[in-house]
Amino acid sequence: MALLQISEPGQSLDPHQRRVAVGIDLGTTHSLVAAVRHGVAECLPALDGRVILPSVVRYLDPQLGGAGRQIGFDALAAQIGDPANTVSSVKRLLGRRRDQVVDVDKLSYAVVDDNGMAVVETVAGRKTPMEVSAEILATLRFRAEDSFDDELFGAVITVPAYFDDAQRQATKDAAQLAGINVLRLINEPTAAAIAYGLDNGSEGVYAIYDLGGGTFDISILRLTRGVFEVMATGGDSALGGDDYDQALASWVLQQAGLGPAADAAERAALHREARRVKEQLSAHAEVIFRAEIEGIAVEQAVRQEDFEACTAELTARTMTAVRKVLRDAGVTRDEVQGVVMVGGSTRMPVVRRAVGEFFGREPLTNLNPDEVVALGAAIQANALAGNSQDGDLLLLDVIPLSLGIETMGGLVERIVPRNSTIPTARAQDFTTYQDGQTALALHVVQGERDLVADCRSLARFTLRGIPPMAAGAARIRVTFTVDADGLLSVSAKEQGSGVEAKIDVKPAYGLSDEQIAAMLQDSFNTAQQDMAARALVEARVDADRMIAATRSALAADGDLLDVAERDAIDTLINTLAAVSADGSAADIEAATQALAKGTEAFAAQRMNRGIQLALAGRKVEEV
Repeated sequence: MALLQISEPGQSLDPHQRRVAVGIDLGTTHSLVAAVRHGVAECLPALDGRVILPSVVRYLDPQLGGAGRQIGFDALAAQIGDPANTVSSVKRLLGRRRDQVVDVDKLSYAVVDDNGMAVVETVAGRKTPMEVSAEILATLRFRAEDSFDDELFGAVITVPAYFDDAQRQATKDAAQLAGINVLRLINEPTAAAIAYGLDNGSEGVYAIYDLGGGTFDISILRLTRGVFEVMATGGDSALGGDDYDQALASWVLQQAGLGPAADAAERAALHREARRVKEQLSAHAEVIFRAEIEGIAVEQAVRQEDFEACTAELTARTMTAVRKVLRDAGVTRDEVQGVVMVGGSTRMPVVRRAVGEFFGREPLTNLNPDEVVALGAAIQANALAGNSQDGDLLLLDVIPLSLGIETMGGLVERIVPRNSTIPTARAQDFTTYQDGQTALALHVVQGERDLVADCRSLARFTLRGIPPMAAGAARIRVTFTVDADGLLSVSAKEQGSGVEAKIDVKPAYGLSDEQIAAMLQDSFNTAQQDMAARALVEARVDADRMIAATRSALAADGDLLDVAERDAIDTLINTLAAVSADGSAADIEAATQALAKGTEAFAAQRMNRGIQLALAGRKVEEV
């Protein structure tokens, strides 16, 4: 009798070939690693039983015989005693220049700009954000390998939905330094939706309100039978619980009549006390804030109303982002069937109350907001590793900002609109502007405005080897490919000859919060102005092309015209050139049409000559 293998539902058919795959939530304040065990996603604990790992790394002086670094709770405990070498909230530095880091001067450690990247000065030398993040990721990797007593096959790592290309690439680089094979980067709100959707069987339109230690994301998702479609996403990559702590500490100092703390150790102590008071206020009406600044003992009673007042501007910023994303998704607040709260900062009563009042319903908080992102990532990792036979899970993430290419006149031709579902590949055909052009310079940009000057430059590359042809004859297909991690590659291919060039877009720094907000806000506020500017540029490009083509024709067949006809065409050319320099789009278009009409007879004569030359010396039968 044959023996049949029986597998656990949802597990690999061959348990001996199971791969160890985990989900990692690399957070600003703390990080977690989770995995699917016995069909259930769970966060993996350290030897002391704690699942949370503070995202803090302390570097020790090698000349004093230090062990190199401390990570997690050990580093956190040393933060007040050695603030200059204890790095926290490093996620805010990923993919950034120093001048793009909000409140960089308020950090307890020194951040400098090195080759366009924000790096940290420590006693052990300069450390890039990727190196610091790699220490945290490696600790989580070792925790997973110890839990399973096996090597890690790969990990799904979560990132804020509003992380741009540079920040996502920096996250992947950090994972590579930690020796982790990245199966996929997924957005944190999407990971939360996976956990809620699979655990609770939720369907319909849901809002994912994700307020972590250093970032805020808001996403609108449609859940249907295991399909997670991100309809729109937004947020603020430099707004989180840390900012609430800073606001509370500033308020306390103001009440005490003191200015900002100048000493790094005092700033670190203030920040820690502010976090303690904030957390205590979630369960108590009043908490005493105690700190020592410049030898002065500060003791201030903080009520829930005080905390709500001094952080009101921060909460309002999150709700402004919520309104924008609802508009982008094309849904009203009444159509949202549930609001999922993600991130430890959503435990604050002021935040839950603001969200509940806005949507008119109590937000969903039945899963641990600290763990839900890691749990969702673990479910996705298990599926990507081939351990799960559940083929119903499908992720449809989106890109946060449009991607396009510069065309003549400094205009942007958008190829991948923002909120497009990824992974995606989109192509568009372009042509050459000048006769005999053998190369084409391509400029890849990101943003919502019509002019290149108002968007962010991502990359430049050149397609060479185009066969010499008349202007407009070449057909160059430009293809934008955005992978499942949200990373971009661009290729250009001349269709006739097959010559091709391509580039993986890996910018060295990311967008600042102000740039992200300004890009979207400007696109709304200046839409009419942009349309007028675009129309003017397009009219000038058409005029220049018409003038060049007419002059080329006159050089070749000008002998067909008498003096009066030639003077009339020259006058029309000069008029168009003058109007193109100073006139409106309508005036330029009118002058262009006048030149086109004034050269119709000349074009007919040229065509007749061409036909005569083609037929000369040939018999009727040959034709």
